[in-house]
Amino acid sequence: MKPEIEVKFLKVDHDVLRARLAALGAECMHPMRLMRRKTFDFPDSRLSQTKNGWARIRDEGNQVTMSYKQLNDRTLHGTHEVNLIVDNFENAEAFLLELGLVVKSYQETKRESWRLDDFEIELDVWPWAAPYIEIEGPDEQSLKHLAEQLGLDWAAACHGSVEIVYQAEYDVTDEEIDDISHMTFEEPTPEWLQQKALT
Repeated sequence: MKPEIEVKFLKVDHDVLRARLAALGAECMHPMRLMRRKTFDFPDSRLSQTKNGWARIRDEGNQVTMSYKQLNDRTLHGTHEVNLIVDNFENAEAFLLELGLVVKSYQETKRESWRLDDFEIELDVWPWAAPYIEIEGPDEQSLKHLAEQLGLDWAAACHGSVEIVYQAEYDVTDEEIDDISHMTFEEPTPEWLQQKALT
């Protein structure tokens, strides 16, 4: 598995960042679109409990990917991933179910994808949370430089999976977010999550 060299900046203004990306010569590869995903583990949760890992299928609008992700720590190099493109969301799900995995969650998100040289820039929105940006690049120094060009404060950079997005707004644990089995934009913020909103 290779590490993902990526960083997140939370609670950002996507319109401001679009203008700054365009000014730098970045290209919008895919406009904002709805993405659906399912996460999987074995019935005894051995991936999450022993490796802090999970399997995922994601319909990205232009392609379907199947991944194994593992969060070793919340540093720049802490998330490892094996990723492949598959031809069909439902067939990929059937494949994982036949291997004995079970569905842990269904999630809908929105994403807009940009490209600038060796960088992949994603403008992301998840249900019940503020917009954020995720930047993947070749190394830490180049990520710092691009963040500066985009007017982002490196001291506010975050690393890891989407739990950190919710923890910036709610007093929740990783497990509480991971245990949400259904996340869509049509559903209102769960009452228990509203009660944990940070003021």
